[in-house]
Amino acid sequence: MEILVCVKRVPDTAENEIEVNGSGSDIERDDLVYSVNEWDNYAVEEAILIRDKVGGSVTVITVGDDESEEVLRREMAMGADNGLLLCDDAFAGSDGKGVATLLKAAVEKGKYDLILTGAQADDGAAQVGGMLAAMLDYPYASLVNKIEVADGKLTVGREIEGGNQEMNEIQLPCVLSIQTGINEPRYVGIRGIRKVASVEIPQQGAADLGVDAATVGAAGARVKRLDYFVPEMGEGAEMLEGSTEEIVAKLIELLKAKGGLK
Repeated sequence: MEILVCVKRVPDTAENEIEVNGSGSDIERDDLVYSVNEWDNYAVEEAILIRDKVGGSVTVITVGDDESEEVLRREMAMGADNGLLLCDDAFAGSDGKGVATLLKAAVEKGKYDLILTGAQADDGAAQVGGMLAAMLDYPYASLVNKIEVADGKLTVGREIEGGNQEMNEIQLPCVLSIQTGINEPRYVGIRGIRKVASVEIPQQGAADLGVDAATVGAAGARVKRLDYFVPEMGEGAEMLEGSTEEIVAKLIELLKAKGGLK
């Protein structure tokens, strides 16, 4: 099975103090530590597990600048076979649809049975996987936390409301957005990173992909960020004390006073 996994280089929130820049247009990105998006790491691990079971190869792909190559090498050190970097000045400022457009072009130039993405990335929109599937006219499942392969089909489990599980049969080729917890991503050591340090990772720009630069990047973005801000802090929590009956009575009075109950 030929598997393509879409990954993204994002700020590592465990290693950074995230602050909004002075203009409110973005976060401060100077001196940030970056890593692979957490959800994408689970998608790569799942792809490796499937490949090891049924054969084939795993290719990791990202849209970004030259520095994004580091997350491809990290996932190749993890066990992915190949990397592909979609890199062009024209791609800067792409919205979700723009990124999906670029990934679609790359998919159509390859021959993949299964495309995996993380459930969401750093902006939390959780839209690229669904958009990519729609553009390709492929079956799609989101929040996938279980995959079973049999007879050219997949049985996938989805996490749904209330902690319930939904099971679906899905035809290949398809696109799946992977939820965290589907597996335990393996540790990547220095030895693995050194092993792939000199491996050539091909880059493709707009011309290579056959994409009109005006349809992607900031020029083609149909969703534009207007503002970044940190919500104002509230006054804190009020702790109610007493017996259960006393606490309930106090809570009702507070809700009435705040307009929550009439």
